[in-house]
Amino acid sequence: MTASAAEPHAWMPVSGCTSDCIDGDGDRVGWSTVALRVAGILGVLAAYPAALLMTKGRRTRIQRHYARVLLRRLGMRVRVVDLRTDASADARFTTSGRGTLVVAGHVGWTDILAIAAVQPVRFVGRADLAKWPVVGRLANFTGFVPIDRASLRELPGVVAGIGARLDAGECVAAFPEGTTWCGRSYGPMRPALFQAAVDAAVPVSPVALRYLGASGEPTTVAGFVGDESMLSSAIRLLRSRGVVAEVVLLPTEQPGTDRRELAARCERAVRGYDAPAPIATALRTAPHRPVVAKRPPQALAAAS
Repeated sequence: MTASAAEPHAWMPVSGCTSDCIDGDGDRVGWSTVALRVAGILGVLAAYPAALLMTKGRRTRIQRHYARVLLRRLGMRVRVVDLRTDASADARFTTSGRGTLVVAGHVGWTDILAIAAVQPVRFVGRADLAKWPVVGRLANFTGFVPIDRASLRELPGVVAGIGARLDAGECVAAFPEGTTWCGRSYGPMRPALFQAAVDAAVPVSPVALRYLGASGEPTTVAGFVGDESMLSSAIRLLRSRGVVAEVVLLPTEQPGTDRRELAARCERAVRGYDAPAPIATALRTAPHRPVVAKRPPQALAAAS
């Protein structure tokens, strides 16, 4: 797809995806199930502040658990695939305490929950994210770096702020496409935010993020594009059945000295991921174990 309108500037790209891209005729649950899911989400949000009173190590585990539970309440499972050479049973973006920039394509607001289900991170997000239901609550608790993409003059300050957090050993996640795409189409990864990793001399963890339907084939049901409202997007997800958020941890990229070259490397890694075969059977056999693999698998289990 091509952009439907001219971009105001490179920091504020325009997606070519519209509501016509979204799959809306998949398998659905009834309204009674939707009501139970909403009640579950409200319960999770009410209980979440208790996690902030725990020790750091335990709080991290609880935050990951909360993100997974929220996705389950939306009717979605999480499937984590670790393709790094140093893959371990506890798949996370980093375990060394060293700052890491996590980059992924952007499909919708559930991307934040899917990434947080791997490891709590500070997100680079639109300035009004804090006011959003569900994901805004999580972003407020974990902390996020607000940006106003309409203001190009704020870019250097945002990059410097991200770099400072990375230099302090934090894990920061960003969506360099700059806007959401439906999941079947995508835009280029803009190099600006990669400058933070170059300045802080920290590694970048590229992530292939996609959504699969009950058959194991890619679906756009989680896409948040065009002029759709948060409410209509949430209702569609609450009524969906069998959706899987697949988070693939790709080999780490070293920062180098050129942000454009770094962005190109990460984009090639994300777009070049050799997707596994449909996983509907695997979902029924082992729903609670994350997947760790050193090469693209043929059929892998899901983590809920």
